[in-house]
Amino acid sequence: MTPTLQKRLHAAFHSVTVRRPRDLAGHGINRVQLGKAVAEGIIQRAGRGLYMLPGAEVTAQHTFALVGQRNPNGILCLLSALNFHGLTTQNPHEVWIALDHKAWPPRLDAVRLRLVRFSGAALHEGVEEHRIEGVPLKVYNPAKTVADCFKFRHKVGLDVALEALRETWRARRATMDEFHHYARVCRVSNVMRPYLESLA
Repeated sequence: MTPTLQKRLHAAFHSVTVRRPRDLAGHGINRVQLGKAVAEGIIQRAGRGLYMLPGAEVTAQHTFALVGQRNPNGILCLLSALNFHGLTTQNPHEVWIALDHKAWPPRLDAVRLRLVRFSGAALHEGVEEHRIEGVPLKVYNPAKTVADCFKFRHKVGLDVALEALRETWRARRATMDEFHHYARVCRVSNVMRPYLESLA
């Protein structure tokens, strides 16, 4: 590997653990150089269209970084959003992401994805921007995630939705006004009302 390519790789992975070919191209690393670097073991595939340095330090949320890099339009939701916010005892084996109902489903062989289709305000409201291992990641905030859990209670279980509601309220991660707002956005006001009244 030439010193120039080594410098470019160092710059490309300086603050981000995982990169796509187009990201590396922005650092002057073409596909031929990328292939040679993989063949020489200088970088490694982390999944379909994803690359990282061998021995890179990754966090417990590394799979979220992979998803954020491969599918920047997806939004972490439901069990994965609860896990991200530390508001559940659940440890899902899949990464749950919300997509627009017209969006193409992403292909990611390194991580099992669970896709949920959203539209309108239910898709766009309550989105937070975070960074995992330097990778931008969209995540629904705690109050929106709780409302989503009630909306999709047949997928995640009512017990999970109730645990999320109690833990979010106990940890003061959302106000009662926020719960009511997102309940309206997700059209579950009638479902959530008795549980919210029990907290008040």
